[in-house]
Amino acid sequence: MAEHQDFRTEKDSLGEIQVPAHALWGAQTQRAVQNFPISGMHPYPAFVWAQATIKRAAAQVNLALGQFKDRQIGDRTITGQQIAQAVMDAADEVIAGKWNDHFVVDPFQAGAGTSHNMNVNEVIANRANQMLGFEITDLAKPVSANDHVNMAQSTNDTIPTAIRLGCLWRLEELLDALADLQHAFEQKADEFDDVVKSGRTHLQDAVPVRLGQEFGAYAKAVERDTDKIELAAEGLRRLGIGGTATGTGLNAHPDYHRQMVRTLSDLTGLALYESDNLFESMQSMGDAVFFSGAIRTLAQDLARISNDIRLLSSGPSTGLDEIRLPAVQPGSSIMPGKVNPVLAEMMNMTMYHVMGNDFTVLMAGQAGQLELNVMMPIIAHNLFEMMHVTIGALKAYTTKMVAGIAANREKAEGWLAKNAILVTALNPIIGYLKGAEVAKKAMASNRSILDVVVELGYMTEDEAREALNPRAMTEGGIAEGA
Repeated sequence: MAEHQDFRTEKDSLGEIQVPAHALWGAQTQRAVQNFPISGMHPYPAFVWAQATIKRAAAQVNLALGQFKDRQIGDRTITGQQIAQAVMDAADEVIAGKWNDHFVVDPFQAGAGTSHNMNVNEVIANRANQMLGFEITDLAKPVSANDHVNMAQSTNDTIPTAIRLGCLWRLEELLDALADLQHAFEQKADEFDDVVKSGRTHLQDAVPVRLGQEFGAYAKAVERDTDKIELAAEGLRRLGIGGTATGTGLNAHPDYHRQMVRTLSDLTGLALYESDNLFESMQSMGDAVFFSGAIRTLAQDLARISNDIRLLSSGPSTGLDEIRLPAVQPGSSIMPGKVNPVLAEMMNMTMYHVMGNDFTVLMAGQAGQLELNVMMPIIAHNLFEMMHVTIGALKAYTTKMVAGIAANREKAEGWLAKNAILVTALNPIIGYLKGAEVAKKAMASNRSILDVVVELGYMTEDEAREALNPRAMTEGGIAEGA
């Protein structure tokens, strides 16, 4: 077949196919590109990094186990050592992000992730051949994508391993972003500790709280969600690499699994563990689903907190207006001077998206059959997307909004002064029924609880003032005089 000047002819088990001349990928990747023009998206860097790191480790381990053989290409003898080293060097370039533009398979692809696996195999193989002095167009080349880069591996054990590594790769970045948000909320909790305001339950008036107590609770929720994510991430450290096609380890050296886990740990700096059952590690996506669920738990808390922030900052003239958010952009194309809680709105939308990602992971996780879950590509994509958008949202939310929140003391304390539910503190003294009588009369006459309870003769003014101290109510306990 004649070659077009911008293409080269590649051949696989199905026959010949035209591949862009500049591309480091080969025939199997090109077929995937043509078969799956679905979203226009490419794999997340975490997926490429993880898969290339597996290839790098595999070449090192297989070389140490004596699995690379010499090859004769024309009048040149390429030693097994040279082939392995070229694979490692090429993989190192991919790990460094040098060839990111050559990873082109849509996340919505054939089951299990064979297309992504072969994309990585082909790029590393072609780059390794270049390093050994061969052209991509040479008919005979020493490094094979299948025989060398994919040695002792299968899509079925590399992809689940890559999912685990890819999540762990960005784990510290996610945890750091959460720590920054927790710290920002803690700072606001300290700053707002002396602002006593009306509590609200059912969106109705409730007993007093301090604004600092509300923000301290937000900080604690982020801390607890961080703990859940760290706990869930521990399961990801257990690797099933070496199970090859079904968990039996066919075509892999008996020491391969153990040495791969150790080598991957050395290469990545991550604490990684051997699987205690390679069959389970290939059949089950349970660890990935658990990790996804931990991020979903964070998402619902961040969405809830953002709803609170939007309510607390509502108005300002006709809403609660108890806090003021930094003005980062105009809020309307038609209403001059309007400023909206855009960072809180962004967080809501991002977290709704994350919840949708999690549902996809959940459904895909239960869709495995027998020895394999073929839905792994979409599990990988959604996990990496969850982490990516959550990290970005957290950074913007913390620096552009939370750090700049200011309390509106006058409005917060003003609402509290009108709150008839302050009568709750008098329950131990005058009883619930008399308290209800006082509250109803106070609301009907637009007067204070103190004035009404004294007028009805249930308490003296001094007793009422002491019992109705709003700050004291936020400390708990029983009012004096009970």
